[in-house]
Amino acid sequence: MDKQATHPQLKRRLGVFAAVMLGLGAMVGTGVFVSTGIAAGLAGPAVIIAVVLAALVAVCNGLSSAQLAASHPVSGGSYEYGYQYLSPQAGFTAGWMFLLAKSASAATAALGFAGYLQHALEIRGDDTVLLALAAVAVLTGVVMAGIERSHQVNVAIVSITLGSLLLFVVLGLGRLDMDKFRPFMPRENGGFSLQAILSATALMFVAYTGYGRIATLGEEVRDPAHTIPKAIIATMSITALLYTSVAVVGVGLLGAADFSQATAGEAAPLAIAAESFALPYAAEVLSMGAITAMLGVLLNLLLGLSRMLLAMSRRSDMPATFRHLNASQTTPTHSVLAVGVLIGLLVLIGDVRVTWSFSAFTVLIYYAITNWAALRLADEQRLYPRWISASGLIACLFLAFWIQLQILLVGALLIAAGLLWQRWRRGRV
Repeated sequence: MDKQATHPQLKRRLGVFAAVMLGLGAMVGTGVFVSTGIAAGLAGPAVIIAVVLAALVAVCNGLSSAQLAASHPVSGGSYEYGYQYLSPQAGFTAGWMFLLAKSASAATAALGFAGYLQHALEIRGDDTVLLALAAVAVLTGVVMAGIERSHQVNVAIVSITLGSLLLFVVLGLGRLDMDKFRPFMPRENGGFSLQAILSATALMFVAYTGYGRIATLGEEVRDPAHTIPKAIIATMSITALLYTSVAVVGVGLLGAADFSQATAGEAAPLAIAAESFALPYAAEVLSMGAITAMLGVLLNLLLGLSRMLLAMSRRSDMPATFRHLNASQTTPTHSVLAVGVLIGLLVLIGDVRVTWSFSAFTVLIYYAITNWAALRLADEQRLYPRWISASGLIACLFLAFWIQLQILLVGALLIAAGLLWQRWRRGRV
């Protein structure tokens, strides 16, 4: 018998609109407001190519996730798919990588929120970490209140975020300085640097991975066979267009070097770019959108991480206490609290570049397992051609090795540590 089915299940409350909004809340945040600046520092104006390449890889992964979630709609996403279609070790590695990657991403979102808030309010000093911790605490409380309250807060957050980004793109397209795009391709030792573009692509790929939140929340989606694929495709389409437009405007206004430097200084590159509009309150409006975007990402990551921890506890890969649901069966309360504490600890690192680079490697391994599991789907379960999953698998493994060597080595050690933990747990239950 499937271990998921032997435990109390979360109620199905989400339709297509709610799933799309949760996906956008998870995706339109740190990636567009922070990582575009980081990637521009690596690839220069060719960050635009990196954004498009990352989108293509993410589309393959998104379609793999969609067909897996449609056929197996439970909490846990690729953790469950790995168990169902591959092996316990593969499933555990996916879940372990998700916990590590998305906890780091959540810490990045919290730090990004603090950076934009300080920029908007002109706060001077070393309050970034304290502000980030406060955001984690407040949103942990929101998620504890249940999926419906989380959805209501998320809709408000996403609406403000999308409005501010559309304003940035519309105003910025008429003010582009084409000289900022020259030279377009990054150079190293007098020649074209493919490594720079691939490294930037790996970092930008993480910005697209919020669609996985829809799959991770599969147990709470109504009519998952139809809702999940529609929601993932809609979310991917909107986000890819938006990210590409923002990258063009950001580089065209500041230039790649200054765009990247804005991220290193205050983690607020788009707000700094908006200052060049010379329009009243333009930077303030964008800062407000960035603030809500970071909060939206953090909210959605708290939701996804807590559901992953719930799924892993059901299979005894994590302690049984994380299976606990509240009285209305809408929230895994112990899991939410544990995830909030973990994110808070990672916030103490205080550097968005470190947390984002670390999440890049781990999330690429996670989605490699997703695509591998999708290749095992029976023909009657398959919604899309097999080559899509094969392309996603190859691309994820390829990009994973363009992450900084020290990050790659730490990630490999953590995979080994996780598998040792799983073996120890299985020896006790």
